[in-house]
This record gives sequence, structure tokens and C-alpha cells, in this order.
Amino acid sequence: MKILYIFVSLALLVASYFFTTHFHRKFSNLPPTIFPTLPIIGHLYLLKVPLYRTFAKISAKHGPIILLQFGSRRVLLVSSPSIAEECFTKNDIVFANRPNMVFGKILGDNFTSLVWAPYGGHWRNLRRIASTEILSTQRLNQFQDIRAEEGKLLIRKLLLNSSPVNMKSVFYELTLNVMMKMISGKRYFGGDIVEVEEEGKRFRKILDEAFSVAGASNLGDYLPILSWFGVKGLEKKLILLREKKDVFFQGLIEQLRKKQVNEENNKKKTMIEVLLSLQESDPEYYTDEMIRSFVLIILSAGTETSAGTMEWALCLLLNNPHVLEKAQNEIDIHVGNDRLIKESDISNLPYLRCILNETLRLYPAAPLLTPRSSSEDCIVGGYHIPRGTMLLVNQWAIHRDPNLWTDPERFNPERFEGLEGWRDGFKLMPFGSGRRNCPGEGLALRVVGLTLGLLIQCFDWERVSEDMVDMIEAPGLTMPKLKPLVAKCRPRVFMQNLFSQL
Repeated sequence: MKILYIFVSLALLVASYFFTTHFHRKFSNLPPTIFPTLPIIGHLYLLKVPLYRTFAKISAKHGPIILLQFGSRRVLLVSSPSIAEECFTKNDIVFANRPNMVFGKILGDNFTSLVWAPYGGHWRNLRRIASTEILSTQRLNQFQDIRAEEGKLLIRKLLLNSSPVNMKSVFYELTLNVMMKMISGKRYFGGDIVEVEEEGKRFRKILDEAFSVAGASNLGDYLPILSWFGVKGLEKKLILLREKKDVFFQGLIEQLRKKQVNEENNKKKTMIEVLLSLQESDPEYYTDEMIRSFVLIILSAGTETSAGTMEWALCLLLNNPHVLEKAQNEIDIHVGNDRLIKESDISNLPYLRCILNETLRLYPAAPLLTPRSSSEDCIVGGYHIPRGTMLLVNQWAIHRDPNLWTDPERFNPERFEGLEGWRDGFKLMPFGSGRRNCPGEGLALRVVGLTLGLLIQCFDWERVSEDMVDMIEAPGLTMPKLKPLVAKCRPRVFMQNLFSQL
């Protein structure tokens, strides 16, 4: 009898919970949700990797705007360009904050970094520095020679290499060299100085570890009760990683600080040297900690993402040789074979831009845009969104929505012919949108466009077998490819005279 009493009490408690939740939602005009919302864990039971595919299935079944409950957090899941536009225009300031998560606390230096700082004066100043001092068009033009030289070195390397080539490694080392040359003046891979190469390997290990832990989920962000039981394994890893990162970048800062004292100031400044110059005018604000954090953000955002995009693009070209041939013909006509393609040529190569857009549509480097958090109550899609709701925009689902794109799973660069620039409203937003969009968009497009253009111009590419290149993605923050791309390349006969001059 006692057991029956307990069972009935529990049943009534659960029924009361669902009944109360249902009517609260109905009278609060909240967005649709998914039944059931379990006590304590909410909808965490639905999550399976990769999350963007899971969320896409949920949205296809339940609609383009859904309010979920991940433990103690409300989460607004959006998979519609019109609703995303509403979030990033009318409600852009409301959604300009980031949710408080363990990554922002530890790797974001207690929510003070460019990515994790809350919207306000400090974040606006960081954004201004990124836009006008570090990643402005003028500054990127100053670094153009670095990117051109790394492109030439890549061509030389492939000319000397015997096929097949691990292109994942090639792209990663290229982007690391480009970024580190701009940031600190150092070229870590492919040089002759052993000490620098070893330093580069140490740095690459730190960066690989950063992407590895960043791709992990921290249940403590959604179930704070776990911290009461000492479940802090990820936090310990993040703290150790932060210590390694700080030691490494502080070493670079000290090297460049000494170098600045001993050299004239009329040379082109690296990114760290620009920040050190700002430190001289306001040392209390531009601290070494702030510079370390800023540099890590720029570096992280410009390596794995660009390298991954280039790898996916070449995979698509190998599986679609007619597209590769059409791109080669365009470059032959507009650039010729007596010089290498330049960044300034990209604007005159519309089909190359179509290939990049189609790659970014199918394989965006951030399939789920970096989460945001509402700072106050607002209205989205006609629904009431409470303050403190985390916003997740599933651009992977938007980019593959059959209601928006004809035959969305097919690689078809021609769909972007006639499009000016790199965007297609809120249907295509691989670098995000609104106040907190990616400030490195210009740099990424230069690096990816130039590198891919050089590879198309200089080589004929083939798969290592008759089988199609597999297009399976691995779990991870930036949608990496599961199996690294290995491909065969053969120098184009039309380019032999130019090759002899490199």
C-alpha cells in the first residue's frame, strides 16, 4: 500500500509539472517546444552529434523557431532566414551578448575577450581595434606580400612533392604561417631554422588542443548541479590550456617588445607590434593579458576555419572535375599563364567566387553560429522571448533548406552567378551577421580565395582512386572533415615557363 501511495504521488507530481508548464507556456506566448520537457534535464536527452544535423531534424519536424530547455537554460533554436534577420536587425542589440559559459570564463579571460565580452563599452572598443587597427582594409593590404609569398612557397612545395599529397596538412601549415607572419613576423613551418620549427610544433599542439576542447560540450553550463559533485574535468583542461597559451604568447610579446626598442618604427608593424604601440599610450587598458587574449582570438579564427574551407572546396572540385575545368578556363582567360594569380584578380573571377560561396553554403566553418544571449525580453516571430534566452542559429539547416535552395544537397556553383559580393541576404551568412559577426571575414576570403585560385591555376588535380572523395564530417566546432584529404596533383603544361622562374 505504501509503495502504491508513493507511485501515485510521483505520478501526480509529474502530471502537475507538465500541466503547469503547458499552461504557463500558453499564456506567456512562448514559441513552440517539444514534448516532453523532462524535469531537471529538459531537452538535453534529444542531443546527438553532430548537433547541427540533430537540430535540423528537429526544426524540419517542429518548425523554424523552437524554444528548448537545456537543463537550466532556455534556448531559442532558429533555422529560418527571415527569423534570423529579425534577430540580427530589429533585435540585434538585445542579442548582442554572449551566454555565460565555462569557455568564456576560462579561455575568454573571465568574459573580457573579443568573443566572450558582454555588449558594452569594452566590447565596442575591442571591436573597433579589430576593425580599424588589426583587420582593416589598409592593414590587410600591408600584409598582402606575406600572403603572396606564402602562396608562391606553396606552389614550390607542391612542385617538389611527389603525389599524393595530404592537403589537410598543407592547408593547415599554410594558414598558420600566414597568420603567424602577420601576428608576430615568424614563419613556423617549411623554414630552415630548427628552433623556430620546434616552437611552431609546440604552438600547433596548443592550437590543436584548443580546438579539441572547444568542440567538447560542458554539461555544467546547463546543469550547474554537476559542479556540486565536483564534475570539473573540462574546466581543469581549460585552465591548463590557458596557462600554456599565456606562456607561449607572452614569450612572443617579450620578443617583439625588445625588437621594437632596437629597430626603427618606419617598418611594417606586425599585429602584436600594433597592439604594443597602443599599450604605450594606455598601458592600463592595453595590458599584456589583453594582447594575449586578442591575438589568440585572431589566430584561432583565422587558421582552422580557413584551412577547413579550402579542404572542403578542393574535395568538391575533385568530385566535380567539370567545375575545376571551368574555373581553370576562367583564370586562363582573365589572368593568363605568364604570372601567378593575385588577390586583386579575385574580384574579376566571378566563377571562383561562386565556388567559394557554394563551398561555404554546403560546409560553413561555423554550422551553428556562435551562441548569443538576450539581454532583455523581446519579440521574435511574434513570440515572447524572455530575457536570458540563449540564441542558436542553425545556418547549416538554412543553407540546405529545400524551400530556399533548388536541389540543396548538390554542389552547384552556378546557383550564385550574378550575385554581387559574398552574401545572399540571410540565406547565406557563413560569417554571421549583426554586431557580432566575424570581423575576420575580409582576411579569410583573401586567404582562401588566393590559395584556391593558385591551386586551380597551377595544377591539374585528381582523386587518388576512382572512388569519389568521401564527404563525411567529423564532430567539432568548425565542421572538420573526418578523413584528411589526400589528392594527386600534376603541374599544368601551360604554366611550365612560369614555374621555371619561381
